[in-house]
Amino acid sequence: MTPQTTPTMPLSPEIQRSSSSEEPVGYHRHETADPEKKSARNDLRDDESLQSPPEILTFPDGGARAWLQVVACNITNQISWGYPSSYGAYQAYYTTTLGLPSAQVSWVGSVQIFLAFGICAFSGRLVDAGYGRHAVIGGSFMAVTGTLLTSFCTKYWQIFLAQGLYTGIGMGIMFMPGIAIVGSYFKQRRTLALSIANVGTGLGSVTFPTLLNYTIPHVGFPWAVRCQALMMLVLAVIACTLLKPRLPPRKSGPILELEAFKERTYSFFAAGSFFFFLALYFSFFYINTFAQVAIGLSYTDSVALLLILNASGIPSRALAGILAGYVGAINTFIFSNGLVGVMYFAWIGVRNRPSLYALSVIFGIANGFAQGIFTPALASLTEDPQKMGVRFGMVATIVGVASFAGPPIAGAIVDGTGKYIWAQIWAGVVTFLACLFLAAARIAAVGSAWTAKV
Repeated sequence: MTPQTTPTMPLSPEIQRSSSSEEPVGYHRHETADPEKKSARNDLRDDESLQSPPEILTFPDGGARAWLQVVACNITNQISWGYPSSYGAYQAYYTTTLGLPSAQVSWVGSVQIFLAFGICAFSGRLVDAGYGRHAVIGGSFMAVTGTLLTSFCTKYWQIFLAQGLYTGIGMGIMFMPGIAIVGSYFKQRRTLALSIANVGTGLGSVTFPTLLNYTIPHVGFPWAVRCQALMMLVLAVIACTLLKPRLPPRKSGPILELEAFKERTYSFFAAGSFFFFLALYFSFFYINTFAQVAIGLSYTDSVALLLILNASGIPSRALAGILAGYVGAINTFIFSNGLVGVMYFAWIGVRNRPSLYALSVIFGIANGFAQGIFTPALASLTEDPQKMGVRFGMVATIVGVASFAGPPIAGAIVDGTGKYIWAQIWAGVVTFLACLFLAAARIAAVGSAWTAKV
């Protein structure tokens, strides 16, 4: 005798929503459509040895809240990277007004950038553990108060501690959470979303030196720096209000996930990123002093040159994400690295003001492409967004070491030879070396398929 099967009625939308709300945000349970398997699973539900069904992550990939996270990340990038990228304005002031050696002054900016990157391994794990918003609040406090303390500094060691060390730690704590939170809201549009967020670096690298440059003649250096601290505070309050972490915390897990380096694509990408960032900040730190020493520009005009360099990169940061949508993030990163390397060698031929301004525009576009696509390219190597923080943080720490060493190396070359040409050649060679490692990462990912989107 065939057993009677009780007909089932489809759940109403209200009941479905009520049921789904009991699952962790961003997840749903995988259910099988086979009635016999469902019955067997129900019979064994109380068996303690039975493992839970797999959890499948879902992504909004849009919506008001998701795009507000992009806005918040854009703002945190203005502070955590726009401000360090404008250090060339401080470099020019410290060397020309305070009379400090270029190599010595560049250590302040290098330490700041190193910490902004280097602490990402720690702050990334905080994000994975559910403390992303707390990290942004704490890091913002340190960045604002560190900038405020800088305004009272009169000696090199004070500048180093306040601007380089203390402020750098704050920026490192607040940088990573925004990137990871945006990554948890987007999958198909992740590259575009992160590229838009990275535009904040370009915006900050223009607004901060502009504020410094045009307030120093009116209120003096200390109050000009305090104005920057006030702008940081306003931006930080907005960002902290908008940030809304989405995923449940991953309570267990190491700060470092060294297994990732067994992936050849990840390892080659990390090596290529190291060499790219080793040379990157040479242009941002030294184009001001080059303009003053080699071309004869005034301090005000040299800072304006830095503004041109940074402003030119704003649209290219967004365009990098659009281009990556067609050819892939890693392909775009390789191309932009090559363009930056060419511009370092083109810098050797600059002899007058018009050529210097032209170089600054093209250099800014190339740097904007490379910096704008770095984060999306790195994010593309991680499928599980709950590991985004730690995997991103490890590479960020590696490039932090490169950013720490690069400007002082360039400064030592300039101070030792009395010329910029050898530093320009060094930067160009190092950047092309980065291209080779990134190409190796691409080959490790897709082999010899040269038309593959990756």
